[in-house]
Amino acid sequence: MSLPRVHKAEVVKMTGIDISESPDLVAVEEPLEIRIGYGATHQREQKAISVTMRTPGNDFELALGFLFTENIIAGYDQVVSIQYCANVGKQEERENVVRVELRPDVKIDFDKIERHFYTSSSCGVCSKTSIEAIKTGCSIPVSDLIITGDIVRQSPGQLREQQQVFEYTGGLHAAGLFDRNGNLVLMREDVGRHNALDKVLGACLAENKIPLADYFVMVSGRASFELVQKALMAGVPILTAIGAPSSLALKLAADFGMTLCGFVRKDSFNIYCGRERITN
Repeated sequence: MSLPRVHKAEVVKMTGIDISESPDLVAVEEPLEIRIGYGATHQREQKAISVTMRTPGNDFELALGFLFTENIIAGYDQVVSIQYCANVGKQEERENVVRVELRPDVKIDFDKIERHFYTSSSCGVCSKTSIEAIKTGCSIPVSDLIITGDIVRQSPGQLREQQQVFEYTGGLHAAGLFDRNGNLVLMREDVGRHNALDKVLGACLAENKIPLADYFVMVSGRASFELVQKALMAGVPILTAIGAPSSLALKLAADFGMTLCGFVRKDSFNIYCGRERITN
């Protein structure tokens, strides 16, 4: 059984003085608990480290991307298995809990993590206690990637064409991975913008594509500090956004030599830092 990604709702539509009732589709939002199994072979332990509100689908990728961008795992080779928890409550709740079994030699410093990891669809970084702690794991992208302005301008249209659930609901964020020729290689949707990116990065991690030195990433909505941090963790040299970046996102991108673009449209965009990777 797979959880649905859209929900049918009855709405009352008001147009001027006219009122009508009609069915509509809304994006599904469900909690996903991420658990890890860790420790020596003879003394395995289990710990829930995150609850995130997400759109069902690509949950294993989401869990992998989250663990990687939170510096809990360094690569897919540290993962033994990943599955839904079969012993959780009702049948319909089992796909809301994912367990990732880590290799016995993976060391986890829970004190360093500094929080229990509660994230919501609107904000993933709000509860972190130290901005400096978030930078852990970020590094300057080692890449010779250069793309044209035309490639940047064409990417929103490609991303939008692949957003199937957004087409029905208008309620999801998206993240897309593009190659140096501007081809959309991978796209994921979610109610949370950081979840959408985690799904993309988790898929790349499972395919051993990270670091993503030969790719650029586009996100719908704004470019937040956390999205820049996640992209840097994966070695992404260029991050583009349909919306605006925040001041902290811009500072982090500039500090680590990332190219950051915002307000990307079919006829224009802004380069906030890293101009050398974009050509006319």
